[in-house]
Amino acid sequence: MSIIIQPNPIHPSTPEPLKAEPCVLVIFGASGDLTTRKLVPALYDLAHDGSLPQDVIVLGIGQDQMSEEEFREQMRVGVGDVPHADGVSRDEWAAFAGRMSYTMGDLKDPATYRDLSERLEKMKRQDGASANHLFYCATPPSLAPSIVEGLGHAGLAAEQHGWARIIIEKPFGRDRDSANALNDTIAAVFREHQVFRIDHYLGKETVQNILVFRFGNALFEPVWNRNYVDYIEITAAETLGVGHRAGYYEEAGAVRDMVANHLLQLLALTAMEPPLAFEANAVRDEKVRVWRAMHPMTPEEVAARTVRGQYGPGMVDGQAVPGYREEQGISPDSSIETYAAIEFRIENWRWEGVPFYVRTGKRLGRSLTEITIHLKRTPQALFSRTPDDRIEHNVMALRIQPNESIAVAFGAKRPGTVMRTETVNMDFCYQTAFGVRSPAAYETLLLDAMRGDPTLFTRRDGVEAQWKLITPIEEAWSRQTPPEFPNYAAGRDGPAAAAELLARNGHKWTVLSQHLSGRET
Repeated sequence: MSIIIQPNPIHPSTPEPLKAEPCVLVIFGASGDLTTRKLVPALYDLAHDGSLPQDVIVLGIGQDQMSEEEFREQMRVGVGDVPHADGVSRDEWAAFAGRMSYTMGDLKDPATYRDLSERLEKMKRQDGASANHLFYCATPPSLAPSIVEGLGHAGLAAEQHGWARIIIEKPFGRDRDSANALNDTIAAVFREHQVFRIDHYLGKETVQNILVFRFGNALFEPVWNRNYVDYIEITAAETLGVGHRAGYYEEAGAVRDMVANHLLQLLALTAMEPPLAFEANAVRDEKVRVWRAMHPMTPEEVAARTVRGQYGPGMVDGQAVPGYREEQGISPDSSIETYAAIEFRIENWRWEGVPFYVRTGKRLGRSLTEITIHLKRTPQALFSRTPDDRIEHNVMALRIQPNESIAVAFGAKRPGTVMRTETVNMDFCYQTAFGVRSPAAYETLLLDAMRGDPTLFTRRDGVEAQWKLITPIEEAWSRQTPPEFPNYAAGRDGPAAAAELLARNGHKWTVLSQHLSGRET
């Protein structure tokens, strides 16, 4: 069953696109992978859609020696590698590339920032460039403090003649203390309204639609609580292995890489109370309240309510793949987790007694990010001819990726003279329903930063509240004997202990290969 979208006769179906404010976007780490694969393709699409006026200029700073023409060619290849609705027009690319320039600089050298200040002033004086500056740290996390301090010493955080904003990529520290130290470094230079801590999951269309789905529909909001919800799953599964991120992953692991940011953000959006308005601080206040209602676990609770795993050799998409310890750059006795499952509890009126299970892992049976809300069973006496195991829970699934969509499973009578029920699915897919592509996450977030809208970005107190939950888990794991790794084969759904985590509460994970909204197999 699919959903048909009816156009609203009052409001136009294709409103004018939002437009970025004039600015110079300075990208630190401009020769790196993030800039090539994500940032510049997103900027190109914004320009194509009319959201990036001509007075938005891009200045890249990287540690690689290259000319501006070589930089533009590298970016063109990156844009060409990303699918675009209308392809890449030669004329549009030439116009867009003309706004980009590049310079080499050592991001640990204060002279780089003095030179940048002089260049920005020259661009304003001679070329009429905007006095608004957006600084993007597309660098390893370890360079963020140097960039912040360099900008501060060069006077580039001041806002006398235009605004100055900085985008910081996750991870925001590696534990509670380092996150606090990073926040203190940032606060010594920038005021909080200037800081945009980016989590690209929050730019995805379905993530933003969680609030509309919940609070904009009387059909769903009344049952979104402990009276009707049995349990909630939040899954972020990948078929990919560690790839070229071995050095980072050996430091981070699955919890720091995914749970400490992406999955706790999805949990908060799923569980939060309705904000007073769809306004930055109102939304972020409610998310922080959710995290503060989750008590940090004791070591005993960590042992009982968490599972960690590491993939071994196996088959993914019909191809034999190595185990984590056989990957290039990985220690042969590494105890870093590539899989984590955690049972969180929210101790407030709405969610008391409802477990929130989150899981994330690499080399699993399917690539999928989805929130699945399992409602409680109905009393079965009415359907005495239908065995209990044939009457499933009502389920709502909000898929974040791939193929952003929402699905609802409910019971219907099977045709015939006998009262038998079957579970049927009602599906809503963005691409099918609206006939237009959803903007990439970085498009949404870059545009919001250039417009000064921090709603989808993380505030300082939010970062610290998340680490308050994650650090006790990491500390307990460091003191406990690790499981016998590897404990799941590549291409499977994870370690057996993860299933046991739910089974003790009478619950079970949705099998990845049979996910509710997974219409393709």
